[in-house]
Amino acid sequence: MTTNTLDIQKTVNREELIQKAIEVGELAEKHALQADVDAKLPDVVADKIKEAGFHKLHRPKAYGGQELDFYTFGDIIRTVANYSVPAAWITYFSIIHETWPAFLPKQGREELFNSNALMADVFAPVGKVTDDPDGKGYRISGHWNFCSGVLWCDWIALGAIHKMRDAEEPELSLFIVHKKDAEIIDNWDPIGLRGTGSNAVKLDDVYVPPHYVFPLKRVVEGATAPDGNYEEDYQLFNVPYIAYFLSGFPQIAIGGLERLIRDFEEKTKGRIRIYNNNASEKDGGSAQRTLGELNVQLTSLKAMAKQYMDKLTYCQENGIRVLEEEEREQLFAMRGHIAKTAAELGTRIIITLGGNSIYRDKHSERFVRDLIAVAAHPSHLYEDAMVGYGKTVLGYDGHPMW
Repeated sequence: MTTNTLDIQKTVNREELIQKAIEVGELAEKHALQADVDAKLPDVVADKIKEAGFHKLHRPKAYGGQELDFYTFGDIIRTVANYSVPAAWITYFSIIHETWPAFLPKQGREELFNSNALMADVFAPVGKVTDDPDGKGYRISGHWNFCSGVLWCDWIALGAIHKMRDAEEPELSLFIVHKKDAEIIDNWDPIGLRGTGSNAVKLDDVYVPPHYVFPLKRVVEGATAPDGNYEEDYQLFNVPYIAYFLSGFPQIAIGGLERLIRDFEEKTKGRIRIYNNNASEKDGGSAQRTLGELNVQLTSLKAMAKQYMDKLTYCQENGIRVLEEEEREQLFAMRGHIAKTAAELGTRIIITLGGNSIYRDKHSERFVRDLIAVAAHPSHLYEDAMVGYGKTVLGYDGHPMW
């Protein structure tokens, strides 16, 4: 696979979007310590993300979106992560969560898009669904953990496996409800990503009309909107949806790692080893070698992340919605490798810097915790990713979901 980068349509307002990402990041960093205590970003940061209009970027153009190339998409997320990994997480999710309404029937997508409200989701298929007696809609109950963005959204899409009325067998779909019909359970107390406020959601027999069901399995298999492809050049009707949907996680990991390496460099320049004859750390071969290795490894992760975006761009240019099994799992492996490596390098940094780096107000320890939490997400869990990819290289089916 090759991509002719000269033919890629660049985002016309790229510099403006990156500046907005910097502003979101700087504001989030200003409140980082309190967000860690509160286990949520302050509302002013979520308001800043919405004010920036990031949530509209990858909508269809008919609903206020634009042609946002995948490289700029990744750079927005990575830029915010330079300042705050949780804010980058919410920024990323605010963009991708406003893409699944594009695949709904017209009534559903217009109601959701026109509400101008943020959206959240949980793919985990833990819901219990029954057909409503009205012969059209569905009723859903369940308890979903890890609902990132739920504190600032109005709409929530929740996973369940159910035999839809027009299907021959059960399939994974997302059932969309308004937050007023859900109970938010305050259970978010993790090691990292604390600012994301990813609390649990509970539903008890909530009605979902048919135009509020996102047919995830069908979209993965190449479907567009059920009432027709109303925007032929819409980016996300022309790429593998899940590969796109998960493409921001490597950018978050890399953005956080970039910050840690910059901090390592600055702290090394001023570090005096009092137990080592007051030697200047920057003059020591160990620190110099470590800094060199960190930067080389960061460069390799960036190259892999770019290759991922190259793949999405190639798919967009050629209208490829479904990947071959080995290609799909290779992207899974890339996500897993980047996330695991970033977390490991972050841990190396904090161990190398020593005791002064473990104070909460020095930022490094928080970024390390955040990167560890990022690496624990199932969509790029290292062991699963490598097994899945290895299986497909040998001719077997890969991971059933990612």
